[in-house]
Amino acid sequence: MDIGILGPLTVQCAGGPAVPSAPKPRQLLALLAARAGQVVPVDLLVDELWESNPPSSALTAVQTYIVQLRQLLARTLKTSTDEVARDVLPFAGWGYCLAVEPGKADTHEFSHCARLGRRALLNGENERASVLLRRALRVWRGPALADVRIGPHLLAHRTSLEESRLSVIEQRLEADLRLGRHIELIGELSGLVARYPLHENLCSLFIISLYRAGRPAQALDAFESLRTALREELGMDPSSRVRHLKEAILDADPSMTSGRYTDGPRIELDPPPPGRCSPRPVAGSVLRTRTG
Repeated sequence: MDIGILGPLTVQCAGGPAVPSAPKPRQLLALLAARAGQVVPVDLLVDELWESNPPSSALTAVQTYIVQLRQLLARTLKTSTDEVARDVLPFAGWGYCLAVEPGKADTHEFSHCARLGRRALLNGENERASVLLRRALRVWRGPALADVRIGPHLLAHRTSLEESRLSVIEQRLEADLRLGRHIELIGELSGLVARYPLHENLCSLFIISLYRAGRPAQALDAFESLRTALREELGMDPSSRVRHLKEAILDADPSMTSGRYTDGPRIELDPPPPGRCSPRPVAGSVLRTRTG
């Protein structure tokens, strides 16, 4: 049985898909799938389906939905409902658990590739990191649980997944920028900065890409847009890390091209590979702050 929640909900068995069309059984299955391999307490299922206003028949309704899901799974798995109740969707005394084999959920594949990609990035294996992080992102088929009614617990889970996805996007952009792909990244980063105007790291990557592409005026405009957004929305200025980046651009600091820029905490910049940068002094790849 393969489970997918990184996009529309999918539960695929040997006999075909096993996702109910009715909204509440579908929502219940989505929460079980999101917590595959874990026992989900009955009161949490009730809270997800009805939030703060459950009917008096809520527990009976949940039991009915579980019976319907077991029947659906039994048909698609070509087995009996008793076997499904014992091995696939058992009751554990206080809740239900959707049993899934390791590697059979798309969230498992995403997390595995993301973890390997992050490790490669930390080790300076930029090409390997880019490949692994792209592989993690390809697992996504759209917004998480795109076709499911969302209650408070699924909302929290979806928010966490989307934050993880954005983090992997950042890391993949960092790997590609280290590889000298600044020109190719400008369009993607422009869209991300428009979508997340308060996100300092994305804006930093955008500024660096623009500057490396020989567009310093636009890089400074991007910094000013970030500063304006932060002041208007949060009443604060960009962090010292981003301000150091602006100063380095204004100074055309030659140490930027050698891979090291120092002002306060040590900041290292990865220079672009030979042949991938413009002839003028350019900003380095991604800022990495180190102590000492």
